[in-house]
Amino acid sequence: MNPVRRRRAIVLATAAVLAAVDLLHKASVGATYHHPRPPAVGLLMAAAVVALVVLVPRLPSDAASVGAGIAAGGALGNLVSLLSSSDGVPDPLVVTHSGLVVAFNLADVFALAGDALLLSAAVVHALRNRPALHESV
Repeated sequence: MNPVRRRRAIVLATAAVLAAVDLLHKASVGATYHHPRPPAVGLLMAAAVVALVVLVPRLPSDAASVGAGIAAGGALGNLVSLLSSSDGVPDPLVVTHSGLVVAFNLADVFALAGDALLLSAAVVHALRNRPALHESV
C-alpha cells in the first residue's frame, strides 16, 4: 500500500473511532452545560478535518498521522454535536474550583491532545531531517 494512503487510513480510522467515543459519551452522560457556536465555526471545524486528512499524511510520520487523527476526531465529534443539537455543543465534563467552573467534552480533550502530538511529531521530524529543510523545492 502507498505510504501516504496508509497514513491517511490511520488518520481516518483514528478520527472515526474517537469521534464515536465522544458522541457516545455525550449521549450517555448528558450535559448541564452547552456552548452555542455560530455556523461559521462549523465550517471551520469541517475545513480543519479535511485539511488534517488531506495534508498531514504527506508528512512521512506515523506519529503525526495519529496526532492528526486524534485532532480530527475531536473536531468531528464537536461538529456532529453542533449540527445535531439545538442547544449547542454539550459539555458533560465539569471541573469546579474556588467558584470557577470549566465545562468541556471529550472532543475538546481529543483536539488538544491531537494537536500536541501532531506538532511534537512535526518538530521531531524536522529535527531529524534538518539538512533537507535547507534544500530548495
